[in-house]
Amino acid sequence: MASTARTDRPQGAGEMLAALVAEHGSARHPYSASQALLEGEHSARNLADVAHFVCLLHGRYPGVIELAAQRVTDPIPRAWLHRAGLGFASERAFLARLVVAAGPIPSTLGQARSEAAVIGQTHALATLAQSERNGCALGAALALVLDWRPIRAVLDGAAQRFGIQPPPLDLPGLKDAIAVAADSATTPGIERAIGFGAQQLLVQHSGLWDLLETREMARRDA
Repeated sequence: MASTARTDRPQGAGEMLAALVAEHGSARHPYSASQALLEGEHSARNLADVAHFVCLLHGRYPGVIELAAQRVTDPIPRAWLHRAGLGFASERAFLARLVVAAGPIPSTLGQARSEAAVIGQTHALATLAQSERNGCALGAALALVLDWRPIRAVLDGAAQRFGIQPPPLDLPGLKDAIAVAADSATTPGIERAIGFGAQQLLVQHSGLWDLLETREMARRDA
């Protein structure tokens, strides 16, 4: 019989996770849904920029989910991570196709600094996903899967612009993530670690959107 998350544990960790993503996730960043990005005169270049930099951050294997799976031993979150890993493999393949379709990365002042900044973010996420603090890596993976939906919405817009068909999104949903977080937070310390991992993942995503917006402004003002 397949394992399912227990429902008798308080839902504090799950509610915390949902609140973090709702309040600090990519959907709340003004650039992710801006007219300049999605429909403006230079939106093709801006969407190409998104594709290249999201791929730089999350297109490598192993990523956050796979690294977190190496740290988690409890069967319920491990099963969730396995399921999420299978789905995210398809997302990496989609990113690779999208980058090819988008063409070269848009020429922007400070290109080398931009790439170095995102490489630094990649290293920060890898460190987070390999944390020995129980719950931290899981929190990062949970936040990635939940925050991927608004990111994927932008990527779908880019796919439409560049003439490719995006695959169906096949990642666990909010209800499953809340249940896994609640089940895994067996102590206050683990609950705090889940929250920390999730928060730090969202900080990196917010930083990426900040960078992309800055690059759009640099191209516009050039």
